[in-house]
Amino acid sequence: MRFSDAAAPADLIDLARYPLTDLDSVAGRALLAEAHRSRTGRGVAILPGFLRPEAVEAMAKDTAALVPRAYREDVAAGTPYLELPDESFPAGHPRRRVIRSATWVLAYDLIPHGSPIRALYEWEPLMAFIAAVLERDPLYRFSDPLGALNLTSMVEGDVQGWHYDSTDFVVSIAIQAPRGGGLFECAPRIRSQTEEHYDAVARVLSGEGPSEVFPFTPGTMMVFEGRHSLHRVTPVVDDVPRYVALLAYDTKPGSDSSDLLKRVRYGRTQPIAPAPTD
Repeated sequence: MRFSDAAAPADLIDLARYPLTDLDSVAGRALLAEAHRSRTGRGVAILPGFLRPEAVEAMAKDTAALVPRAYREDVAAGTPYLELPDESFPAGHPRRRVIRSATWVLAYDLIPHGSPIRALYEWEPLMAFIAAVLERDPLYRFSDPLGALNLTSMVEGDVQGWHYDSTDFVVSIAIQAPRGGGLFECAPRIRSQTEEHYDAVARVLSGEGPSEVFPFTPGTMMVFEGRHSLHRVTPVVDDVPRYVALLAYDTKPGSDSSDLLKRVRYGRTQPIAPAPTD
């Protein structure tokens, strides 16, 4: 059986290890307790082996088939705040620091409904589980028709510079790892809703601030607070592409990305109309 053809979302997950459909069980409560400890202590909840090996293989094959339709994002004009430099701030300020991001991005509207990663993202029990991990209820899928779910491919030389996300929380699922580079590095909760802590941000951007590097292992799901946690992906130094799925959620319904971000990341602001059917 091919996962992309017939499997239910639950079949993609190692439910023996991650009983997300039975969180009131002893095992389910223990899973949430560990996820809460990791999230509050390290800023990131890490779930290794979340996907079954067969699901990882199916997603890697699907991603490789879809990548030719991806948009090439390669910019060095934006700041870690996903904005253009604000020259009202002094030279060297984080609001004026330009970072480079280079990756191939497949938007949500180009991921087929039969794709296993799309089925998983649109599965209600997964969103309920993530809400429980984050201790944020209710949680909503992002309303951006391009950015709610992305598949990204990073090839040799690609990098994601230090940045914040436009969503409250980001969920990533590692699908394929390069043999070198492409590591996820995070400075968790470096800013809050009321304080930007520019001095701390400047230290991270200069390589002096505290951060942690996390292994990138296919099948692992990570949940982190991307709006308040500065993070990056180190340069890929191998000819094997780095594949990752990014699942976007927010605590508010109807959240969307700015048109500027859409143009930079997808080369457009509107979804592509589906092909007419007979």
